[in-house]
Amino acid sequence: MPYYIYKVFRKPILRLEKIEEHEAFRTTSDRAKILRREFSPTESCEVKIIFAENELAAEDMLSQVREPVPEIEDD
Repeated sequence: MPYYIYKVFRKPILRLEKIEEHEAFRTTSDRAKILRREFSPTESCEVKIIFAENELAAEDMLSQVREPVPEIEDD
C-alpha cells in the first residue's frame, strides 16, 4: 500500500489536495518535512501523510472527524 501526501485546508470548508504518492515511509516522511518548510503560513493548510489502499480510502480517512482523546480529568 502506498503512502500519500496531502495538503489539508480546513477553512472555509474541508478541502484535500493530493501532492505526491510514495511506496516507502522514509521517502514520504522526508518529502513531507521539506514541503512543510516550503509552504508559507499564509496558506493556512497542513501537510499530512496517510497510509491507504488507494486515493479514495486516503481521502475518506482524512475527511473523518476524530473524537478528542479523553483526558484523565474526564473520568
